[in-house]
Amino acid sequence: MIQIFTTGGTIEGLDYTDDGGITSSDVGIMDFLDKANIDFEYTIEGVFKKDSRAITENDRKLLVEKIKATNTNKILVTHGTYTMEDTAKYIGNRSLNKTIILVGAFILGTSKDTDAPFNLGYAICALQFLKPDVYIAMNGKLFHWSDVTKNLDTNKFESNE
Repeated sequence: MIQIFTTGGTIEGLDYTDDGGITSSDVGIMDFLDKANIDFEYTIEGVFKKDSRAITENDRKLLVEKIKATNTNKILVTHGTYTMEDTAKYIGNRSLNKTIILVGAFILGTSKDTDAPFNLGYAICALQFLKPDVYIAMNGKLFHWSDVTKNLDTNKFESNE
């Protein structure tokens, strides 16, 4: 069983404008999973729906509470990419002894060229094989929570080394 927690972000097709407005969409993580004809048990719970730049410490505390409360040890968190590494570090520092992967998208989930389905599938596959810890899965790469940064020049995640 995989527990999926959603927090908003581009992967969910939410387009955030500079004036703080949100253009919402009808796309959801379940839409991607249904189209992929997956065959494993999962549950999806929305924790909040925010641009990751607006995520607060209280939001991260709530997310950790949800992770602790779930009976499963395989957790997928959909998250905006702007502060994904911050949330991964926040969770990683709590030593929860569960396998937790944060995943997002650089291209809007409602776009026909979105990277969302690939990233989601990659993260779900990795989640089934990794040992308990916290990771980021983006664009075919895995990063440990303690060794990841988002390069704003290339708009990619990379190792700190």
